[in-house]
Amino acid sequence: MCAIKAMIVDDSAVVRKHLSELLTAGGIEVVATAADPLFAWPKLQSNPPDVLVLDVEMPRMDGISFLRKLMAEHPLPVVMCSTLTEAGCETTMQALAAGAVGFVTKPKMGLKTFLEDRSNGLVDAVKAASKANLRAMGPRASGPAPVLPSPTMSPTAMAETTDRVIAIGLSTGGVQSLEAVLRQLPRTLPGVVVVQHMPEKFTAAFAARLNGLCELEVAEARNGDRVLPGRVLIAPGGRHMRLKRSGAQYIVEVTDGPLINHHRPSVDVLFKSVAQCAGRNAIGVIMTGMGDDGARGLRDMHDAGATTAAQDEASCVVFGMPKEAIRMGGTDAVVPLSEMAGWMLQQSAKPVRKG
Repeated sequence: MCAIKAMIVDDSAVVRKHLSELLTAGGIEVVATAADPLFAWPKLQSNPPDVLVLDVEMPRMDGISFLRKLMAEHPLPVVMCSTLTEAGCETTMQALAAGAVGFVTKPKMGLKTFLEDRSNGLVDAVKAASKANLRAMGPRASGPAPVLPSPTMSPTAMAETTDRVIAIGLSTGGVQSLEAVLRQLPRTLPGVVVVQHMPEKFTAAFAARLNGLCELEVAEARNGDRVLPGRVLIAPGGRHMRLKRSGAQYIVEVTDGPLINHHRPSVDVLFKSVAQCAGRNAIGVIMTGMGDDGARGLRDMHDAGATTAAQDEASCVVFGMPKEAIRMGGTDAVVPLSEMAGWMLQQSAKPVRKG
């Protein structure tokens, strides 16, 4: 089996050296390094890697501008490896929206320790990125996406769907995929709860960005927040989120806890709570992502009477989580990304199905 080929673009010679050693020790072949995008471009064309590891703050051309050029002219899987700052959170969201399939954050303090730590996540991120299906990401829209019209609902149907809840779980490739779906949905949609695998401090910027792009209200969830029609609550990075019932209302509980399926937040934690609290009133969707987090929870939702769907393989960046959910028998439908928003609207307009 051929080793994964990687290229590192970072303006620090020390960082390039340590990252090269780290990847090599992880069984990844570093075919080239470059101090900035202008030096990197001819190397990419002459010896294309399987994965590019890219910094953001570099001389002559910033990493985001280079990423956009790369994805337009020479697309390949990109893992961002940049310093975490308040401003950097939004920058990382821009990078993921532009086509990056993963990211690892370099700390401002203790950088040397981080660079020498084989458990810092970079090797795993590069290996995951090498399996990404870039064709599924498609071209980036240059303008606002159209909003799908609301389905025609009778007063009776609307009353029956008032307390519906939509639960969505995603991982690798999920930033773009979730944006593509939410931008098409109207404020009449039932309340949505989302787990996107993402580290602490990134989910607030992610939610803020989506809130500016969508007709829906999108926010990072806080403990006790109500799940309301037209509102999307995204689990904070580093914390689990569960659905709870408070009288006639749904709320979210945001808590600490151990990693579940190697993740916090975990999709399974959310989906299992939705199965218990919402049952047949729920709609569950599992989308692009590596691994199997959420597959068991979606099966629990399905067994509790919820309507469930998985994103299809052709439109997934990584067909891991949906594949496992389908294999476990937890899905009613397999839906392309381009049709997911419409499917969610159709299901939310239906009367709650009988058990």
